[in-house]
Amino acid sequence: MSSRTSSTKGSGPLKPSLKKARLSNDVPNPTTKKDSAPSKARLDLDSLKSTLKSTSVKAKGKERAVLAETKPKTKKVAAATSDPSSSTALPTAFKVITGSYEKLLYGLEGAVSTEGSEYGFHLKPIFIFPAHVSCIKAVAASPQGGKWLATGSADEIVKVWDLRRRKEIGGLMHHEGSITHLEFPSRSYLLSASEDGTLALFRARDWAVLRTLKGHKGRVNSVAVHQSCKVALSVGKDRTLRMWDLMRGKGSASTKIGKEGELVRWSTDGSLFAVQAQSTIDVYNTEMELLHSITHPSRLHDIKFCKRVDGDGELLFAAGEDKKLSVYDVPQDHTQVPTVIAEMVGHGNRVKAVDWMRIALPEGASQQSTTLVCTISSDGKVRLFDLAALPTSSEMKIELQPVTEYDTKGTRLTCLTLADGESGPGSAVPGKRKRDDDEDEDDSGEENEAEWDVDGAAEDGASDDDEGSDEDE
Repeated sequence: MSSRTSSTKGSGPLKPSLKKARLSNDVPNPTTKKDSAPSKARLDLDSLKSTLKSTSVKAKGKERAVLAETKPKTKKVAAATSDPSSSTALPTAFKVITGSYEKLLYGLEGAVSTEGSEYGFHLKPIFIFPAHVSCIKAVAASPQGGKWLATGSADEIVKVWDLRRRKEIGGLMHHEGSITHLEFPSRSYLLSASEDGTLALFRARDWAVLRTLKGHKGRVNSVAVHQSCKVALSVGKDRTLRMWDLMRGKGSASTKIGKEGELVRWSTDGSLFAVQAQSTIDVYNTEMELLHSITHPSRLHDIKFCKRVDGDGELLFAAGEDKKLSVYDVPQDHTQVPTVIAEMVGHGNRVKAVDWMRIALPEGASQQSTTLVCTISSDGKVRLFDLAALPTSSEMKIELQPVTEYDTKGTRLTCLTLADGESGPGSAVPGKRKRDDDEDEDDSGEENEAEWDVDGAAEDGASDDDEGSDEDE
């Protein structure tokens, strides 16, 4: 099915200077049955290693590399996404974007201030407006200084926004079901999942559909792209875990996991992945060996791996019905069971989503950088935590309090992403930042016409509270 386009009423036609970001109506979808249907082979070490082994692809015709149309691009993408937490060009500011059942999209600007060697964080709204005609279920921002924001809704549309100009680019009406998950593997590509049982890979240059990935029998709940950008995993209602070869744009293997996976996440180094279902977290290695099955005390809504600020090892965040974000320590010795070492507290209702970002601190601060952890809740609050407050080792479970928060006054928040703010001098983001800035300058003449409103939008969107309670989500 080819991509159709949509644009919010009043956003105006796309200007000539935005031709590269135009949503194309006439780009054919190259998907074929042969390419899109995953094989029935088990997901095992050989299939995973063969996909991750090399960037060079010898296949011809429709099986040529999808994410690597030229060799230089492949190397750029892999370098930019191999380990975002270790980037030397950390942002000095950040944005928090969150969607809601009330159809409202919130954008908050985050900043860091210092007083002596102490530092603090501040949040202020930069836009609040109804972005869809139904509840917003997924949101994603392009990484490494990218400017794109994508939102997905029960209205079956993926909308694309320019975060720098604060304007809508258009709507991708490719799916025939609610959008369940969005992810940017890099600044150049967007991957979406839907209740129609498919995944779609879009190219950000012209928003053409490169591939429609078919294989799930029923709703796709979640998709996770490996840090190499060569392979993705997905889970869905059909109780299978499927692996997708993103270099060829086709399914490569699948296996039954005996439960409906709600989320799948890769660890930051790509050596582990976790599948969450209800209150359980199953941790696997790349050989598809089940290492641990963790039963959390409450129903879970989100999980995410994160690196420690100090010390070695990895953490696993678990956002739950118990109004807390539990922090699991994942030992480097994978035979050891992950245990809860801390809890991030303060919410008055279920924690719906979590995201994190490493950020550079101003000169004079007690340290050069830290990791921000952001949570949203059905209580309508956005909370920020400083992961530097977590000690390297502790014999007892500790509680971490938020460093700042923003109150939406009762909006039922559903999804969350963090995006880079403006980087300081000398910390330019590698790659396309200069070209993107040039495009911004070309379009600066009419920028104010498309700015998103901070005031007044909440009243318009919050009154149409017809999406029902989030108890079932």
